[in-house]
Formats: sequence, structure tokens, C-alpha cells
Amino acid sequence: MTRRSCAIYATGFICAHLLIVGIALVVAQVFQTMIHSRLKKEITLTEKSQVFESWKNPPPPVYMEYYFFNVTNPEVFMAGGKASVKQIGPYTYREYRPRENVTFLENGTKVYALNPKTFVFVPEKSVGDPQVDIVRTVNIPFVAIMNELNSYSFFLRTIVSMYINSLGIELFMTRTVHEVLWGFKDPLLTKVHSMKPEVDEYFGLMWKKNGTHEGEFVFHTGEQNYLDYGKIDTWNGLREMSWWSSNQSNMINGTDGAVFHPLINRNELLYIFAADLCRSIHLAYVEDVEVKGIQAYRFAPPNDVLMSPKNNPANAGFCVPAGDCLGTGVLKVSVCREGAPIVVSFPHFYQADPAYINAIDGLNPNKEEHETYLDLQPTAGVPIRACKRAQLNIILKRVQGFPKTKNITETIFPIMFVNETATIDDESAAQMRSLLLIVTLVSNFPVLIVGLGIILLLVFLVLFCRNRQKKNEVKRIDFAEAFHSFATAKDDTAYTPVSDKTDESSETPASQPMKNGSYIAMSPVEAQKC
Repeated sequence: MTRRSCAIYATGFICAHLLIVGIALVVAQVFQTMIHSRLKKEITLTEKSQVFESWKNPPPPVYMEYYFFNVTNPEVFMAGGKASVKQIGPYTYREYRPRENVTFLENGTKVYALNPKTFVFVPEKSVGDPQVDIVRTVNIPFVAIMNELNSYSFFLRTIVSMYINSLGIELFMTRTVHEVLWGFKDPLLTKVHSMKPEVDEYFGLMWKKNGTHEGEFVFHTGEQNYLDYGKIDTWNGLREMSWWSSNQSNMINGTDGAVFHPLINRNELLYIFAADLCRSIHLAYVEDVEVKGIQAYRFAPPNDVLMSPKNNPANAGFCVPAGDCLGTGVLKVSVCREGAPIVVSFPHFYQADPAYINAIDGLNPNKEEHETYLDLQPTAGVPIRACKRAQLNIILKRVQGFPKTKNITETIFPIMFVNETATIDDESAAQMRSLLLIVTLVSNFPVLIVGLGIILLLVFLVLFCRNRQKKNEVKRIDFAEAFHSFATAKDDTAYTPVSDKTDESSETPASQPMKNGSYIAMSPVEAQKC
């Protein structure tokens, strides 16, 4: 067997083994199982895990963009007409949120942490100076006092109303953006504080929230079950809340939104507990996206999260008292926030009942600017881009004993909305791309083996066919040469004179014998004597 034939059959032998081994590995999913097992073990909130430090000190910058609804026609609304608002903003703050007092519990299966948040103004990302820019909005302390007195006698409400009028306090106030956000000494609350010291005389939407935390959290580390990675075990010592009207609504489900379990699939629902919303919400898969070269799944709250109990009975538990429900797209949270009748929604009442949108001029809800979403890398379960958008509203309605409200139409009035955004930084994105490349190569190694086997199979077939073809050509050439040799030999045996002598037979004496073989093709030889 020639070297060429040996090489061809060796190629066939190798490709056959590669195909058998590769197909077996693909069917058994050995490498995928190995990678998934490694991810389940590595992605935990233990001190030795690679993700612990990024969970403790998140590297991506978080920005809080505040937008306000400036009321342009308060007199018209007070007279019973439709209010008109104009959006101003953003006023952007960098949010720092390191976890503090991190303590491991129950043999490392749980971890305790506080998450204080600090805000620093970012002028280059803002439309103006919050300490100079003015906004006209609802006087929330005034509304809170009216709401508190609503259960008291008509006579008391009338007395309080007359006193408030004497102070020159109106239903709408004009303040700087900084005052509305971070607090100011309110004249009405100051009077109440003098009688009830437990009432704070300062008011601000973010009052006492700069440098403070939202509660004490205990998280599952994922050491026992990777599906529990980052899930909240207790919040302020509670495993469930008590202010809603059903057990399901009071459940504390999911994570705080910072981490999720690895190996996320498109069909599952992701749960987040939002302390500022006083409830858990769920997110559903929307579409595949790409962020800085990283493939991700986009999850967003579906329509049923804030849907009316008429269309989604599961939301009936968020009606407090039971049966006192609002429409689709809004949630009353005053049950967990004492004071004014606060209502939360998506910005511009996105996904809400059109009645709320049409009640105010100047609202324009759209998905691109007002949707809340989370882009997750599904293999690691890491958020690589997040956009949390929520709007703060207040219920304005007539309150007997307060003549200033006698003409107004009950309205859920928008105050402001926040756009909280975070995107993975370039350095972390580069590290994740490298990690995902390794995971992809290892996971698809059996496929690479099968591909190499197919390539070698094609090479083998080509070489085999060419070798057969060459052998056939050699046979044809050998046959032709043999035939040519035979034909040449036949022509050479013709009788041709081998001597240049002339025919002298007539001159040869009769007694002299004639030489034998003078006309034989082979060399003439002398005739043998008997």
C-alpha cells in the first residue's frame, strides 16, 4: 500500500472517530452540563465568589433623572376646569449605593446588608440649576392635612380651613426644584409641629433619603440552591408585609433588582421587591437586545402588573380597604406612607386607563421614554442595563369644610417622575465578553468536533475519489502502452534487408551454399551443419 493510500485511509479513520465522539457529546450535553454546574457553584454571594465584590460595590454608575410637572393654569383647575402641565427636567444626580454592614448568616447560606444611597448633583446631565429653577406644583403638606382631617367633624375641618386661609397657604405652591426634592421648612407643618412634635416641620419628596437606606435586608446567597441566588429572605425582619388586603399581595418575592440567578430562560417571570412601591412586581421577557456587544434578554413589567382588579383579580389585594380600587395603571401606596393620598404609576400614566391621561393636558405617554425594563445577560443573570421609571401622583378631590376644593374635579394629579438608569461600564463589559466567549467555546466544543469531523469526511471523499480516478487513469495508460508496444513489436518483425549488398545470386557459384537467415529480423547467424 502506498503512502498516499495510507494517508487517505488514516483521514477516514480519524473523521469517523471525530463524528462518533462529537455526536455522542452533543447528545449527552456533557460540556453544557459541566459549564452549567460550574456557574451554579460560582455565582453565589459568598466571600470567595467572583460576583460578591461587584454585588457589594456595584461598578456601573447609577443616575437618577428627576422630571417635574409644572402646573401652568392652577386657577382654571381650581375653578373646575382641566389642569395643564409642562414637563421640566431632567435634574440628574449620581447615585452611590455600596452595601454596608455585610454579615453572613446560617453557615453562609444567607447574608445581611444595608444599602444606603447617596446622591450627588451632575450639572452636565441636567437642564438647569435645581437651586434656582422654579416649579409650581401641588402643595402636598396642605393636601396631607386635609386628608388627615377628612375623618374628623365638619366643624373642626372648617376651623382649620379658616386658619390655613389666614396663613395665605394655597392648594398649589411655587418652590425651587431643590426645595421640592430635598426639603424645606413648611409653614403649615411648622404650626402642626408646635402642637405635635412628632410631626416633622420639613417637607421634601426626597427628604431624609440622601445617605439613608430603605431597610434591613437578608438575602439568600444561593449556596444551597442557585435559583435562590439574591432572593430576599426578610426585609426589616419581615417575610411578608401586612398593609395589603390579601396574603398574595403581602408576599415579599424576588430580589432587590441588583442580581438574579444564572441560566435565565425566556419563559420565566422575574420578581423584584420594590420598597419604594411597597410591593413586589414581576417582569416578563420582551425581546433579545445587545448592549456593548453583549447579548441580553429584555424583561419589563407586563400590563397586568398594575391592571384593574376587574381585569386581573389577582390585584384585588392591593385595594385598601378591600374593594376600594383604582383603575388600571395606578397604585395607591398611602397605606404604607402616612400622610397624603400618594399614588404611583408609570410616567405620563403609561399603560394606564386613558381617563387618567385625558384628565390632564400636557401628558404624552410612550414606550421609548416611559417604559421600565431590565436587560439581563441570561447565562450569568447579571443586569447589564436597567431603566426604572416611576411617577409620583396625588389624589385631589373635594373635601367638605375646605372651600378652596369645592369646584375641583377629583383627579390623580402628577407631581414628578424619576428615571433611574444604569449601564454596565466598559471595563466590566470587556471582561464579560471574554468570559462569555470562553463559555461559548467550551459549551460548543462537541459541535466543533462534529464540524471538524465533517470537514475531514469531505477531504477523505475528495482524496478517495481522486485516488480511484488516478488508478483508473494509470490502468488505461498501462493498457495503452502495452497495446502500443505490441503494435510496435509487430511492425519491427517485417522482413527488411540487413545488408547493403546487391543481389548477387546470379554471380554466386552453384557449388557455394547460400547463407541461412539473411532476411530474418533478428541478427543473422550462421547455418548449423548437421
